[in-house]
Amino acid sequence: MMPKEIYSDLPIPPGEFLEEVLEDLGMGKDELAKRMNRPPAKLSAIFRGDKAITPDTALQLEKVTGVSANIWTGLESEYRLTLARLQEQTEQLKRKKETPLITKFCYNELAKLGYIERKSKPTEKVEELQKYLGVTSLANLDNIRRYQTLFKQNISRNHRISPEALISWLRIGETEAYKIETNQFNAAKLNSLISKLRKMTTKSPEKFQREIVKKFSDAGVALIIVPHLPKTCAHGASFWLNKNKAVLMITIRGRWADMFWFSLLHELGHILLHSKQQVFIESDEVDFIVQELEDESNKFASDNLISSTEYENFIGQGRFYKKDILCFAKKIIIHPGIVVGRLQHDNKIPPSWHNDLRERYSWGT
Repeated sequence: MMPKEIYSDLPIPPGEFLEEVLEDLGMGKDELAKRMNRPPAKLSAIFRGDKAITPDTALQLEKVTGVSANIWTGLESEYRLTLARLQEQTEQLKRKKETPLITKFCYNELAKLGYIERKSKPTEKVEELQKYLGVTSLANLDNIRRYQTLFKQNISRNHRISPEALISWLRIGETEAYKIETNQFNAAKLNSLISKLRKMTTKSPEKFQREIVKKFSDAGVALIIVPHLPKTCAHGASFWLNKNKAVLMITIRGRWADMFWFSLLHELGHILLHSKQQVFIESDEVDFIVQELEDESNKFASDNLISSTEYENFIGQGRFYKKDILCFAKKIIIHPGIVVGRLQHDNKIPPSWHNDLRERYSWGT
């Protein structure tokens, strides 16, 4: 069995040895600079260890001092390795301190989805999360503008929602959005797409999913259907990757199709109506949202799925039997489940009524 190699944990710059050699030679630093035809300031950086001794410099030192170039390059290599080992030890200690955050950032779920590699050591798990989230430390995330709102104290106190989980979920959207090629954002194109969305509600996901992603990308929006992560309580989100590319994320909690379409139109409303500087998350929790903006997007979604005039005329009849709903849905070319979901939400019918008309999707869960 090979004995364990022992390394020095004290980084000694080669410049210290060079000073000793110069003292033995009775040579000052200024004279050394003149003999090497080097600016004194650059040699000073070598004495301090701020600048590395290159092979060329080592050969020059060999000529001037008589000490072999191999000695100088060896001392430089050992110095840099010792610095690297100390830096790695420091990083390991930092990662160790962050291991309690592994579960909060949904490590297991992200590994299962293939966004990060599955590791066994806690510090390696932290490193995987750091790479996935694009930071050198998980503590840096609360300084990133896109995530700052999520770290408000009132969110952190809410046991149902985790800012760390939401960040991991949003990062899925960022990661996938970079992969999607889109045209420059075009509000007119996006507006013209709305009328087509109602007709798509009558199709199966297999038929409309690729089509809808393509139409959104043509208008400058990366549409991403993502899985739900625990402690996010999120249905959808929207933000801007850059000034020409918006991101619209949709998940399906409970898999109800009518909730999917409402969330889609809701986030579309944020993109068309509100600031590019904000991140909007549609959630069961309202601690971190601006209610006025959410109300505007709710109205946008409701009116564009079923216009207020059509809806008022329908509920004014006061008949909500299955045949009435089917007839109304066919007339306005929309899935009947969306009509049912709207009626249930507005307390026009009990939550148990007509759920057989609602559809459940089997993807994006």
